[in-house]
Amino acid sequence: MALITKALDETTKAAREGAQRLALPVIGLGAVFAILYYGRVFFITSLVAVIIAFILEPIVALLIRLRLPRSVASFVVCTLALLFLYIVGMGAYSQLSGLYQDLPRYGQRIGDIVDGVRLKLQSVEENTYRMLLPARQRRLDEERQKQAQNSAGKKRGKKGEPTAAAAAPPPAAAPAPPQPEGTPLADYVYSRLRDFYQIVLMASFVPFLVYFMLSWRDHINRSFLQFFHGEDRLVAARSLAGIAEMVRAFVVGNFLLGILLAFLSSMAFWVIRLPYPLLVGPLSGFLSLVPYVGLPLAVLPPLFAALGVNQVPIYVLVIIIASVLHLLALNLFYPKIVGSRVHLNPLVVTFSLMLWGFLWDAPGLLLAIPLTAGLKAVCDNVKDLRPFGKFLGD
Repeated sequence: MALITKALDETTKAAREGAQRLALPVIGLGAVFAILYYGRVFFITSLVAVIIAFILEPIVALLIRLRLPRSVASFVVCTLALLFLYIVGMGAYSQLSGLYQDLPRYGQRIGDIVDGVRLKLQSVEENTYRMLLPARQRRLDEERQKQAQNSAGKKRGKKGEPTAAAAAPPPAAAPAPPQPEGTPLADYVYSRLRDFYQIVLMASFVPFLVYFMLSWRDHINRSFLQFFHGEDRLVAARSLAGIAEMVRAFVVGNFLLGILLAFLSSMAFWVIRLPYPLLVGPLSGFLSLVPYVGLPLAVLPPLFAALGVNQVPIYVLVIIIASVLHLLALNLFYPKIVGSRVHLNPLVVTFSLMLWGFLWDAPGLLLAIPLTAGLKAVCDNVKDLRPFGKFLGD
């Protein structure tokens, strides 16, 4: 009996230890997800600054080769980047102001299209009704409708009977004082004022973060490696280099590819005389790079601009141009510019898009692939994590 009790105690103890070993990682993973979700404004701002620093680092390295100090080169590059954003913003503002003036015309075109689609659907429904419903059943329905109309007329009173005098209308009430009407945008801003303030506050830190990341890059790398000793330091250095190489290949490659697609799209839309080519061209080019849904997103802005022309050949040309550029980007430009350094299988990419999209909404969809690629780079260089790297890879 004592042996049985001892065996049961050992089994219970082993089960308890196994449950504890399983519970700690689950609790830790839940805590990580909670931190990522509630601190998403901070993490998104930091990652955006890191991505911009990766994009600008090759230009800083070029200026350093010209014998400029890293701090001066970083300041020059950040200043030129802000100037570029200002010029792009002014161009987008001029295009948007013209689009704002044409909004009533676009609204009328959209209303006409919706009415036309509604009438066509109604016609299809009536034709389907006539084809599927037998003629005898239709006659019975018509007779029922006539009987219902006759009974309704009899209830209203026989013909020739005097009708009761209409009651005098009640006195008109005094008009209420006009109430201030709020716009949907103002209501949204007021309801989301705290989130809006956090976004604006964090966005104001991006230029400073980018400058310090560029100017203090070497110091940050050396200081980070000081946390490790012996062989771990070598592994950390390789992991850091792998992350930098993979993320730079993806981020810088996609940025250059987006610039190329924006230029080609703007030129093609200008040739076919599409309204606002300098606005819809860059939008179509960069939206074409969104995973899985890039093609429909790339077609939407030029199709909306084509409503100002409202010609079927223009609609067809817009769809053809966006589709051809999207296919060229995926099959020709993407392997050449981005390269084959980002080895992620489609299943992992889909799950990463779902996960980061759930945690961080739209920014998570844009940051999902570089985050997963960086995680794979760490797994590839850490011996104990290499099976996870192979699982994430293609």
